[in-house]
Amino acid sequence: MSEKMKVKAINRGTVIDHITPGQGLKILNRLHLINDKIQVTVGLNLPSKHMGHKDIIKVEDWLFSMDEANELALLAPDATVNIIEDHKVASKMKVELPGRLTGIFPCPNPNCVSHSEPVDSSFSIHPEKDGVFMRCRYCESLFRKERFVSAP
Repeated sequence: MSEKMKVKAINRGTVIDHITPGQGLKILNRLHLINDKIQVTVGLNLPSKHMGHKDIIKVEDWLFSMDEANELALLAPDATVNIIEDHKVASKMKVELPGRLTGIFPCPNPNCVSHSEPVDSSFSIHPEKDGVFMRCRYCESLFRKERFVSAP
């Protein structure tokens, strides 16, 4: 029996592959991909030879930059971002944790000035042996990455 493609191919755009199962909808929410102008195909809990199961997101006519791809690293550290042109993979990017994330997550500290001033939140990223930590640029509070990525 030949294996059928479960998710339709796209002509031009970005495919986010090898997403940890359960993280696909969080990525959609964080990247604000749900609107009436962007065509998005989402596969949840699909079979994967390497991971057992995975989520996948296909975004028509949006070519991710390396910075956009790396923003995914907190939610999907093993993800691959494929740029598609003419139904073929034109380039592949393996996500890496960036040194800083700006304007992506609000600071969990309710007393942080980023809540009351017109500034984008900004965190430096600190990978350690026991996890990934994020330090707020403004209040200098340190948070585990799970504080940001465990919420739906």
